[in-house]
Amino acid sequence: MADALGALAGFTVPTNSASCTLAMIVEEMRSGIRHCTLWLIMPLLVAPLGHTLESATLSSQREYRLRFYHTHTNERLDIVYRRSENYLPDALAELDHYLRDHRTGEVRHFDPHLFDLLYDLTASVNDSGGEIDVICGYRTPSSNEFLRSRSVHAGVARHSLHIQAEAIDIRLLGIPTSAVRDAALRLQRGGVGYYRDSNFVHVDVGRVRRW
Repeated sequence: MADALGALAGFTVPTNSASCTLAMIVEEMRSGIRHCTLWLIMPLLVAPLGHTLESATLSSQREYRLRFYHTHTNERLDIVYRRSENYLPDALAELDHYLRDHRTGEVRHFDPHLFDLLYDLTASVNDSGGEIDVICGYRTPSSNEFLRSRSVHAGVARHSLHIQAEAIDIRLLGIPTSAVRDAALRLQRGGVGYYRDSNFVHVDVGRVRRW
């Protein structure tokens, strides 16, 4: 009897040992079953824990959100482009398309630091999450030259950073453009142009300068 139970439990029962009783055999079998059960349920216990830790990590990351209205295409965009120190490639691609040259449809990859500048600029005027009116994003060289040729007083530079996708012309609803200009100047993060008659501000991530 003891030999048969021992074989089922996966070990050999010493036939010459008087201390190897049926009770000991049964107890060892129970112990083996408990260990097997633990190994079976362990993955079920660990998997939810992994999802919980992943969710906690994502929720603890700071989100950088921008909201836009494009004055030429009438398109709106509400997008998280960065979490903590990580830029989101799909979001950047969507922003590149959104800020395309509206005359030609051509797209160029924007310097993501420009979006950080916009994020900090809106925060500095207490307008975090407010909608940014886009007057101009990317410009192809041909579009840039077209605007330059319209008037010598247009204020369009021959080597505009719009061509490099490092500049944007904006206004913020309900905030005077002069206040937006002053806030951008305080940030000292690139060029700032103030166009009072056209009611917009140019900001870029080039060298610090003003006009």
